Amino acid sequence: MRTLVQLLLALLLVGCGGKANVASAAFLQDIGDGIYVHQGKHLDIDTGYQGDICNISVVVGSKGVAVIDTGGSLKVGKQLRDAILQVTKLPILYVVNTHVHPDHIFGNAAFIEDKPQFVGHVKLATAMRLREEAYDKLNVKYLGNDAKGSEVVVPTLEVKDSLELNLGDRTLKLTAYSVAHTNTDIAVMDSKTSTLFTGDLLFIERTPVVEGDIKGLIGALDAIKTYPIKQIVPGHGSPTKNWAIAIENELSYLNTLLADVRANIKKGISMEATMDTAAAAEKDKWLLFDIANRRNVNTIYPQLEWE
Repeated sequence: MRTLVQLLLALLLVGCGGKANVASAAFLQDIGDGIYVHQGKHLDIDTGYQGDICNISVVVGSKGVAVIDTGGSLKVGKQLRDAILQVTKLPILYVVNTHVHPDHIFGNAAFIEDKPQFVGHVKLATAMRLREEAYDKLNVKYLGNDAKGSEVVVPTLEVKDSLELNLGDRTLKLTAYSVAHTNTDIAVMDSKTSTLFTGDLLFIERTPVVEGDIKGLIGALDAIKTYPIKQIVPGHGSPTKNWAIAIENELSYLNTLLADVRANIKKGISMEATMDTAAAAEKDKWLLFDIANRRNVNTIYPQLEWE
């Protein structure tokens, strides 16, 4: 009986693609056509951050693999690398960081031994170095022992305007933006599936974050709406084929926030008071709204005072 059960399990593994699919299901979700996604948890950095809150993507081509973001610690990066090795034995050619935020970059060190090209915005290396000390302190504070080994790995290949990465049967087109979510944002389009990996230019379910310039972020999203997209993988939230709705949802929040903050500035209402009221009409539509929205007001209010 035991032998029969073992045989049935073996046949099941073969039918599912062997160990690869069983293992990848634990960390990477197969969303089809050689694209795998690990969806981060909706946790705020001050209320439960553990290094695994952003979306991580893997694109497998005929010549090799591209990784898009690597998570917030070496531990997460190693989990990602192990999952990739169970999906494919092809070499890891590129590790792409969509922007500078720590939840997206600190898994990079797990891939050093693969000797890929590390790819990022032309301003990313400088931003990484400027923030390295502060990010190291944050990692120790929030991650404890899991922060060990989470070193900054800067780009070896930079994106000034656009760049194409060849994976064999598919190419990835990378587009750089000036100042939007941050001043280091890039988006990645897969030629084979018309899947766009937006990084944190787009949030789904979770309240969008503005560190850079809200007007620049609105402009970036307006540009993205013109792309020939079939599917979007956001920086946070669920991948979707209903990408136009997702973009409009974020634009609704951003435009409401922008209008409310401008109106309060004009009325002489303080930033502190504005934190309690701006974009209130959007509150029930987003997770982690109270804390993220207050931070956004804190960022954009001083900028808009100088309009």
